[in-house]
Amino acid sequence: MKLNALLISNSTMGQGPHAGQYLGHCLPELQNFLVTHDIKSVLFIPYAGVTTSWDAYEEKVAKVFNELGVKLKSIHHYDFSKEEDEQAIQNADAIVVGGGNTFNLVHQMYDTVIMGAIAEAVENGKPLIGWSAGANIACPTLKTTNDMPIVEPQSFNCLCVIPFQINPHYLDKNPDGHGGETREARLEEFIEANPNVYVAGLREGCMFEFRNGDMKYIGEHTCRIFKKEMEPKELKDEKELQLLLA
Repeated sequence: MKLNALLISNSTMGQGPHAGQYLGHCLPELQNFLVTHDIKSVLFIPYAGVTTSWDAYEEKVAKVFNELGVKLKSIHHYDFSKEEDEQAIQNADAIVVGGGNTFNLVHQMYDTVIMGAIAEAVENGKPLIGWSAGANIACPTLKTTNDMPIVEPQSFNCLCVIPFQINPHYLDKNPDGHGGETREARLEEFIEANPNVYVAGLREGCMFEFRNGDMKYIGEHTCRIFKKEMEPKELKDEKELQLLLA
């Protein structure tokens, strides 16, 4: 499979030069990806949005893509027929999946019968861009999301276009005074139950880029890697990160 994808941990930074600017921290990488793959129009999947309308979500993301010279249209404007949705997926130069609640996203993707169609298109080389929940669904399952299961999807299985799991917004410790499990403790539970699966703790501001199947890691921070019977590793070197693809 010649995967072309840009999988981003987060949409907005809390601090730094792009603090509060939607997709501001990854604009250079996003623009480079769009130019590299000659992307002029994208199909947006807004279904992770819960407390905002899909129209409002589309408008927010379209503003960014329009400034980069790319037209964006949300799939919710189609009539939810399998044939029309699949045609929209085929006609778009790329698929863009926004962040929000991963359970709601996966539930809607199964409900509208687009999970398989998008997986097939991406496996055949159609570029995929996703952040937060949109990065989660590139994985085999949604099991390493941070989100509350507000709805029950048909399945936890996702696009499975990468062989490892991503935990977006990865944090090393809990806020001061918080007594719950750390993110690492929760991921240790996952690898205990799923011993053959690697998990990448993707810190904010970081992303994976795939070009024809080759993986590149982008970000100032290291990526924390988890697997059963392996001490967690802090990796940034692309050669070392290839273990995720094993």
